[in-house]
Amino acid sequence: MTYHPKSDFLQIAIERGFLADCTDLQGLDDKLSTGVVPAYIGYDATAQSLHVGHLMNVMLLRWMQKTGHKPITLMGGGTTKVGDPTDKEKSRPILSNEDIAANLEGIKKNFAPFLKFGDGPTDAVMINNDDWLSEIRWIEFLRDYGKHFTINTMIKQETVARRLRNEEPYTFLEFNYMLLQAYDFLELSRRMNCRIQLGGSDQWGNITNGTELCRKLDGVQAFGLTTPLITTASGGKMGKTAEGAVWLNPDMRSPFDYWQFWRNTEDADVGRFLKLFTDVPLDEIAELEALEGAQINEAKKRLADEATTLLHGAEAPAEAR
Repeated sequence: MTYHPKSDFLQIAIERGFLADCTDLQGLDDKLSTGVVPAYIGYDATAQSLHVGHLMNVMLLRWMQKTGHKPITLMGGGTTKVGDPTDKEKSRPILSNEDIAANLEGIKKNFAPFLKFGDGPTDAVMINNDDWLSEIRWIEFLRDYGKHFTINTMIKQETVARRLRNEEPYTFLEFNYMLLQAYDFLELSRRMNCRIQLGGSDQWGNITNGTELCRKLDGVQAFGLTTPLITTASGGKMGKTAEGAVWLNPDMRSPFDYWQFWRNTEDADVGRFLKLFTDVPLDEIAELEALEGAQINEAKKRLADEATTLLHGAEAPAEAR
């Protein structure tokens, strides 16, 4: 990355390894330099907790707030009823309204350790997209918004194309998901002047659908920024263990097991994970990365301590040790 941003947020995002792609890096940098700017990430309620695989984007919202901007956590009470097909080989199971409500309550607790919520200009806010999606009248929605999406473009998205190539079913219900996610961006742009959506790189197509919808309907420039999909040095999926997902809720993954997960990080991943999953300054990380042999275990312990403190509090690492 050769771009040298003037905004603190983008500088940190690039230096610490958060940036995979951006719709307009210069334009976003200019936008972030104008004052307090809202940005959002959406989370569907498919489980009772987020897991470590979600943590990079939660940390990105944290850095948004630490650099003077306003994080929005968009809870997918509405979109969960459809189910995000992105990067999935098969359709998600349909959850009941009761299951979605219970999952939302669990997920809400995951953000409190990382973000400050409140009424201030840079305080985080939590919004549920069911507030507007449940009010949609289908014919009007298709007439007003469906005409801005072409089937030609939609079937080129990798998830759709892969399902079709493999002759796996891709339901009409799932096909609507990308329209709803784009509409979320439009609603947040109109309601909260939010012009930035953050997300994993697998969401690139959905995010750019939203930026285009904002441009076509309201003539505003909206931005998308994605984070890389993280795998371990040995090629494993980040946040997955032999026992399953590394959940953030302590009743699903104890603080001790959480600390142990980070302590078991592969040698080659320690520096990268310190940058992404802790607040440790980069000069300290450089020193920890330089440790060799058995000394690298001290860097792993620092990673485990810092990550566990963020989620479970200052007492948890000592108890885990």
